[in-house]
Formats: sequence, structure tokens, C-alpha cells
Amino acid sequence: MPELPEVEVVRAGLAPALVGARIEAVTVLDPRALTRHAGDAASFERALNGRTVSAAARRGKFLWLPLEPAAGAVGESSEAIVGHLGMSGQMLLRPSGAEPERHERIRLDIAHPAHGDLAVVFSDQRTFGSLAVDQLVLTADGAAGGWGTDAPQVPSQVAHIARDPLDPAFSDGRFAASVRAKRSAVKRILLDQTVVSGVGNIYADESLWAARIHPETPGSALSDRAVNRLLAEVRAVLERALAEGGTSFDSQYVNVNGQAGYFAHSLNAYGRDGESCPRCGTKLVRESFMNRGSHFCPKCQRRS
Repeated sequence: MPELPEVEVVRAGLAPALVGARIEAVTVLDPRALTRHAGDAASFERALNGRTVSAAARRGKFLWLPLEPAAGAVGESSEAIVGHLGMSGQMLLRPSGAEPERHERIRLDIAHPAHGDLAVVFSDQRTFGSLAVDQLVLTADGAAGGWGTDAPQVPSQVAHIARDPLDPAFSDGRFAASVRAKRSAVKRILLDQTVVSGVGNIYADESLWAARIHPETPGSALSDRAVNRLLAEVRAVLERALAEGGTSFDSQYVNVNGQAGYFAHSLNAYGRDGESCPRCGTKLVRESFMNRGSHFCPKCQRRS
């Protein structure tokens, strides 16, 4: 599943083409791509036709496109297109009138004052991703909703999601208190999007390896110093992945131009079971974890 770096790469790629663009037409080819939308395909299309996108924002693994008020509406708009890429969702920018993508589900034809006519394609091979029109609500802490927006608003579907470690409004103290209050495995805590968002299996394994913490260590067993070290490594891993365009193992994750990220070449633990630990030379192992796997070094990351 795309994690914070992959979704942020998509958001940053969409922003120049979408902010200020007017939606000229909406085509829903597969209603399964609207599982998070409260209405049907016709209501989705009606809600978006003629609307102008005012920003491109993200929190954790969710992205959203706030909309300016509909023509004739009074007051400020409180709606946005909210998207989740699921396992294989892609948001692609294509020339106007481009041939359909292989797994195309939804297409937005847009007109931008500087870039002209374009098509925004939501493609999804495994159909776990979704787009929706959602109401914006005020953030609980009064800070901006996420990356890419100054407005203290977030889609209602995203309101329960915690801020991510790269968010300026992220609270280190609240995170540390949440981790140390839990007896569950620290990796499970990192994957809990209500504690910290944007971290999935890949970056949890990489961060725990960098912090020399066994993934099954209970959160309550970690010292303040260990939690702070882990948070610092989470941030460092996410920032490096962002700089390299995210992690691509196959064609399912690409940026808006269809290009793959290359952070997979920089992974130290994830997916490298049986290989030598880059730090000590011990063979890395993989153990089952929550229907997935944890990759770690049994020497560098000894269980407490």
C-alpha cells in the first residue's frame, strides 16, 4: 500500500496542474471507485462539474482537493474531493483526450488557466482505492489540516487520522505518551493511524531497524530516549524516501507522470530477509506479523 512518501509525491505532482483548475467533465467508469462516496456515480459527477480546485492537501495516506463554492452558492465552500489510493491506486495526469488507461476508473477533464486542458485519471488495478466528495470539518487543534493547505479543515473521513511525523503540527510529546502507554508491540503502534499516520509496513521496518528496536518490543517497555530515537528515525526514513520519489516494487506505484520511485534500492531491512544486515553482517529475518511480515536483524534488534 502506498505510504506517506508515495502519497506526498502524488500530491505534489497534482498541485501545479489542479490548483486553480476548473473541472469541465467527470466520467465514472467503475462505481467501485466510489466506495467512500455517500451517493452514486451521478451524484459524484453532479457535485464536481464546473467546480474549481483551490488546493491539494494530504494527511498521512489520504489526499484531498478542496473545492471553491459552486456557481451561485453563498458563502465559503466546505467540500473537497478526498482520495485514498488503497493498494494500487494511481492519480495520473494525461493530455486532454488521451486514450483510457488499462485500469482507469474515474476521469476528470480539467481546464487550468496556465496549463490548459488536461485529464486527471484515477486508475486502480485492485479496486481498493476510492474517491469521494466529502464535507470539510474544523481540525481539533485549530492547525492547518495537513500538507498543502493553510486552512484548519480536514475531510470528515480523515478527521480521526492522526497527524503524520512530518506535519509541523505533529506533537512529539503526545506521540511519546501514546507509545509508552501501550503494551502492544511497537510496530503495531507505528501502524496505528490514530496514533501516527502515514507509516506502513515498509517504513515501520526501516525505522525500527535504524533505531535498533525489535518490532515486538512493547511500547510500555521503551524509555523516553528510545521513543525519541525512534521518532527521529521515522522522520529521517520518510524524508529520504520522499527525496527518492517513494518505493516502487512493481508498476502499481507511480507518480502522476507514471514514473516509479527508487527508494527500494536504499532499503536496509524490508524485503531483505536472508541477506546480510548492512550494519553488522548478520542474516536478516522475516517473521509473520498481522498477516504481513516484519523484517529485522536478530543481532542489532534484540528482543527486550
